[in-house]
Amino acid sequence: MEKIGCGKTYYANQLKEKEQAVILSTDEVTYDLTNNKQGEDYDEFARRVNLYLRKKAVEIVNAGCTVILDWGFWTKENRNEIKKFGYDNNIFVEMHYIDIDDKTWYENIEERNSKVLAGNGGSSFYVDEGLLKKVSSLFEIPEKEEIDVWHVLDRKRIKK
Repeated sequence: MEKIGCGKTYYANQLKEKEQAVILSTDEVTYDLTNNKQGEDYDEFARRVNLYLRKKAVEIVNAGCTVILDWGFWTKENRNEIKKFGYDNNIFVEMHYIDIDDKTWYENIEERNSKVLAGNGGSSFYVDEGLLKKVSSLFEIPEKEEIDVWHVLDRKRIKK
C-alpha cells in the first residue's frame, strides 16, 4: 500500500520472484480491458476490479499459492478492510509499505509519464496534475503498527 508511482509494481515483482507468488494488479486488468481509457468511470471500474481480484485471491490462496495484491491501500479504512477480508477468509495478510521521499516520488512520476508518452509504459497510465492532486488528497500515511514490512526505498538500488 503506497502512493501512486512509488514503485509498487517493481516491488511486487521482486516479491513475486522471492515468494513464487501470483500478482493481481488493478492497473494490469484496467490496461488489458480498456487500454486505460475508462475516463470518469475509473473509480467505479477499479472498485469492481478490486472486488473481483479479491475473490480470485481467495481461490488462488486456497489452491496453495501466495498472492500479492498490487494496488494501493491508501487509507486506514482500506487497510483495515483488507485485513478484515483476509481474516474472514482465513487468509494471512501481510501489509507492506514503500516509504519514498517526495523528490524520488516526483522523479518516479516523471519517468513513468515519459514512458507512457513514448508508448512503453506497460499498464501504467499518465499521471497528470489533477490525478496527482486527487490521489495525494486521499493518501493517509500509515502508522507503524499497521504495517508488517516497512520498506524504505533506496533509489540507488533500483535497476531500470
